[in-house]
Amino acid sequence: MSPHWKRPPLPEETFTDRFGEGEGELLTLAYPKPLPMRLDRWLVSQRTEQSRARIQKFIDAGYVRVNGKTGKAKTPLRQGDEVQLWMPPPEPLPYLKPEPMDLDVLFEDDHLIVLNKTAGLTVHPAPGNKDGTLVNGLLHHCPDLPGISGKLRPGIVHRLDKDTTGCIVIAKSQQALVKLQVQIQKRVASREYLAVVHGVPAGESGTIVGAIGRHPVDRKKYAVVSSDNGRYACTHWSLQERLGDYSLLRFKLDTGRTHQIRVHCAHMNHPVVGDPTYSRCRKLPSELTGQALHAFQLGLDHPITRERMLFEAPIPAVIEKLLAVLRRRHAA
Repeated sequence: MSPHWKRPPLPEETFTDRFGEGEGELLTLAYPKPLPMRLDRWLVSQRTEQSRARIQKFIDAGYVRVNGKTGKAKTPLRQGDEVQLWMPPPEPLPYLKPEPMDLDVLFEDDHLIVLNKTAGLTVHPAPGNKDGTLVNGLLHHCPDLPGISGKLRPGIVHRLDKDTTGCIVIAKSQQALVKLQVQIQKRVASREYLAVVHGVPAGESGTIVGAIGRHPVDRKKYAVVSSDNGRYACTHWSLQERLGDYSLLRFKLDTGRTHQIRVHCAHMNHPVVGDPTYSRCRKLPSELTGQALHAFQLGLDHPITRERMLFEAPIPAVIEKLLAVLRRRHAA
């Protein structure tokens, strides 16, 4: 075999669109730092939802430009440089199959569907998790979803972690998808959460501001990192109830980073109860299926009628049971 032989690219590694053509997302960023930094390293810090490997593929495919010229991984960025990143949608997955699923529908019309997601349900398929996801159930419930946006995540406007419960909105048309995504980005849509955390924070309310990026040691986790290595994240919290060594907190997000509430809670030394990734405490007051985090309220403008809509998902029974146990202990 020739030493220069390279295996042919896998389907998911092949990009067919040229820069800025077809469906996809074009991001324009400005490099703000006085000291130079490699293009690939900076992009990884800015797009934490993308893997290092995928960022590298974007660069290799010519989908990154610096001041209008195709960039290389080692291209040094200087203050004021304009970086354009073209992200075509993922290629269709042959295993994206409809599956019958009992969905808890809070609202549905021709343009969107709002669900109360259960714990243990992954939102979208991935190579190691090809079925049993919310997307599989949605494709059975709404057969025309494959025509929306794409591919890997048809109609998905925002995500919830696998074990986080509560409100999630899915677009049923391309027009609705674009408008709802803009509402998330511009904070027109409001997302509020309830969580039971370890300990009692100081004060009645507060705001956590801390850039979130990949954990420097464990790349499967996220952490509060320097602004050079992560993306700006802001979480507002208010104390709803003191429960002895625990608290019930309410959260409102200004941003929507991966694991944001869970990371910010751990950062202020009040991790979410039952969090298998960010809490070290394994002895729980009550049995849980995952972290005690619930997206209880979602507000948005209807993408077509512009009517303001507010949805609430009831607290799951396992979290209600946890609260009941803690209240009894606290009253004793």
